[in-house]
Amino acid sequence: MSARADGKVVVVTGGARGMGAAFARRLVAEGAKVVVGDVLVKEGEALAAELGAGSALFTELDVTSEASWNAAVGRAEEAFGGVTGLVNNAGVVHRCPMEELSEADYRRVIDVNEVGVFLGMKAVLPSMRAAGGGSIVNISSLGGVIGFPYIISYVASKWAVRGMTKAAAQEFAPYGIRVNSVHPGMVATEMTAHSERSHESVKHQPIQRLAAPEEVAGMVLYLLSDEASYSTGAEFLVDGGYASQ
Repeated sequence: MSARADGKVVVVTGGARGMGAAFARRLVAEGAKVVVGDVLVKEGEALAAELGAGSALFTELDVTSEASWNAAVGRAEEAFGGVTGLVNNAGVVHRCPMEELSEADYRRVIDVNEVGVFLGMKAVLPSMRAAGGGSIVNISSLGGVIGFPYIISYVASKWAVRGMTKAAAQEFAPYGIRVNSVHPGMVATEMTAHSERSHESVKHQPIQRLAAPEEVAGMVLYLLSDEASYSTGAEFLVDGGYASQ
């Protein structure tokens, strides 16, 4: 039986650590060729070396830059062939009361979390179209399904990702390209490791713990694989049941 991602060429943003690194490891284990894109050069290069030169490469990628995106797709095509998968995972959060949030900090979150997703989908479209199709997975958040206080820029960006996913799914369908969003809840990463709020929040959901990044990776793998061939324009929660309350 072949691996679930055999023959896939996948770009993973924010891939140097946390959920992105978990996605990259799982995809390589399932036969994909992975391009790890991140601004964290040392961590990204180390991960690519761990995964092996024949299976992964690192490229410095600023998701807010169209030129950086085009260069990353070019490197992927040169190394592995046409891109058939994209995981828009790069993201930032800024926590503070709205009245104290500066316009610059608000826009920074929007630029990475929302504009970065737009630029990524735009950049891979020609490559996927030439390859005969593909799958895009946009990492939104539980905060893209419900609201949370003190992170209004993050919530705004993640709701936008959910809507952008649905619009792109309709536009890209004629090219055989599926587009879905994944909405993780509280995940044990560098972003939440020291967050008392995250650890307190999970006590009130049906599965009373943080998710491991590998659990989100399982959903991402499914959506990138041919097993999800009839799913597009949809949101998939990996939230321990938080949104069911």
